[in-house]
Amino acid sequence: MSTQVTTAFVQQYSANVQMLSQQMGSRLRDTVRVESMTGKNAFFDQVGVATAVKRTTRHGDTPQIDTPHARRRVSLVDYEYADLIDDQDKIRMLIDPTSSYAMAAAAAMGRAIDDEIIAAATGTAFTGETGSTSTALPAGQQIAAGGTDMTVAKLREAKKILDLADVDPSIPRYIAVGPNQIESLLGDTNVTSSDFNTVKALVQGDVNQFMGFTFIMSNRLSLSGSTRTCFAWAEDGMALAIGRDVNARIDERADKGYSTQVYYAMSVGSTRMEEEKVVQIDCAE
Repeated sequence: MSTQVTTAFVQQYSANVQMLSQQMGSRLRDTVRVESMTGKNAFFDQVGVATAVKRTTRHGDTPQIDTPHARRRVSLVDYEYADLIDDQDKIRMLIDPTSSYAMAAAAAMGRAIDDEIIAAATGTAFTGETGSTSTALPAGQQIAAGGTDMTVAKLREAKKILDLADVDPSIPRYIAVGPNQIESLLGDTNVTSSDFNTVKALVQGDVNQFMGFTFIMSNRLSLSGSTRTCFAWAEDGMALAIGRDVNARIDERADKGYSTQVYYAMSVGSTRMEEEKVVQIDCAE
């Protein structure tokens, strides 16, 4: 079992287990397109932009328009968590940590889902009939740090990029940022003033929606030196494929002296579905 469990022995005089500060579950799962899948890889087919032609003659031939098709590949990644609780340790403790171990495992699985989505958002997508073509996020979908943290100007630019690509405004839009970016925005009166923003961020102390984006705060975004990689996206611009959702088992292990084992597992994968629906925003912290 965990070597840290001895901190909860009876001499602690505590009957409760307190979960230390951590992200409890996934914050991004409900903000992307979720699909079930079987097999090692899954393929999501896409239909591109077609153009209508003007009819210029009577009784002319019916035009043949080739509708463009595309495809994205998602590969599953397996995650596991397991820890043992010896009966001898339960005797020496005032509490049974089984439920707390289960909570820790579920939280770890949720964070792993976020890591998959974050990596896929600005990473390489695999396209083509067999998913063998590597597709990077184009430079036109990236906003440079420019020596500044998150600013209203960067939010305007991200919105413009999505709008120029004709991303359907009815599709929910999100932006993942870190605490530094929230702090930076709270220092801007365009965000905090009720004249500009109905959220009343000054009163609530946070930013949850502005300029059409719902803000998701995450400490798991990539940090290279002092540059934090944030990103904005339309909901169906990112996909989470679930081969096996989080599966939990708590049972005895006969091969481990009948200790109780807390076991969690899942198989998930993520991909960027469309470059035009994701905007990378680099911020200098």
